[in-house]
Amino acid sequence: MERALLGGGCFWCTEGAYKRMQGIMSALPAYAGGPDKNPNYKSVCSGTTGHAEIVEIMYDPEIIDYSTILDIFFTVHDPTQLNRQGNDIGTQYRSCIMPLNENQENAAKSKIAEIQQYFDREIVTTIEAPINFVIAEKYHHDYYERNPGQGYCMAVVGPKISKIRQKFAHLY
Repeated sequence: MERALLGGGCFWCTEGAYKRMQGIMSALPAYAGGPDKNPNYKSVCSGTTGHAEIVEIMYDPEIIDYSTILDIFFTVHDPTQLNRQGNDIGTQYRSCIMPLNENQENAAKSKIAEIQQYFDREIVTTIEAPINFVIAEKYHHDYYERNPGQGYCMAVVGPKISKIRQKFAHLY
């Protein structure tokens, strides 16, 4: 198994995008990137901890590679929006990749350079260390699957997941 840490705005959207995909063993909402050693949802949402909402993805590289993980990541959110995704505004919603080794860091930099041509604006995704990583509270796990009728899930999460499932249908 290998591990990837990615922040693409609200972690409910990013987590949902990877769920049930071939080669993905788990996708869990988490926080990382700020100096607070014990962040929680309330403190991270305040925008004062420096943490981003991220997703920890455990995957089998024999089935799905890191490059494809990044392709999905750059499809599920807009990497040109600085410190926001739609109406979710603040540094906690920043687009970020937190590589766990030099290969992931090089792959992330290469992917950003490769896909920049497909965007009208500059990609603002940061590459940063996963300092003070903490798995989010249990009630965030599988949030979309447990709450598909909730307003935010219907308006934001569901359409993003549908887009991923169409574009990456071969992985379901």
